[in-house]
Amino acid sequence: MPRILGIDPGSRKTGFGIIEIDGKKIKHVINGRLMVGDGEFADRLRQIFEGLTDLIERYQPDMMAIEKVFLHKNADSALKLGQARGAAICAAVNQQLTVSEYTATQIKKAVVGNGHANKAQIQYMMSVILSLPESPEEDAADALACALTHAHHSAIGGSQSKLPAGMRTTRRGGRYSR
Repeated sequence: MPRILGIDPGSRKTGFGIIEIDGKKIKHVINGRLMVGDGEFADRLRQIFEGLTDLIERYQPDMMAIEKVFLHKNADSALKLGQARGAAICAAVNQQLTVSEYTATQIKKAVVGNGHANKAQIQYMMSVILSLPESPEEDAADALACALTHAHHSAIGGSQSKLPAGMRTTRRGGRYSR
């Protein structure tokens, strides 16, 4: 049963979520946020790397999906976000995980069906799809959505039976839909 680690990167809080694919079912393993201190930026990157390394060693995911950096009006924020992503990717690659990247629009479209969905819609869909007792925190919901997007995209072009229930795709008008 493959496990997918989803990451919503951030330089102060990094969301994570792990799902497991069991035939046509998706099982929730864990989700949360890795909170880093207010110290030096290099130390925060180390904390992200070490925190995700510990998570990977404990839960043994097979692959990682991470949200791509979107364009920021503030160049400094975009650079810091990119460096946080780099720390997360290095942690995964260092543990021999394959890494796939998805844009926020791809993730929203795969999970909600609308590339312009808001955070509350992502949280709601994650609680419904994964049968969670309550909605996960925003960062964790985004990370779970990223993992779910990878489960969906990695099956496109392959056998439809690889997709979890409710995630069948059909090709309509040049687009995939649920």
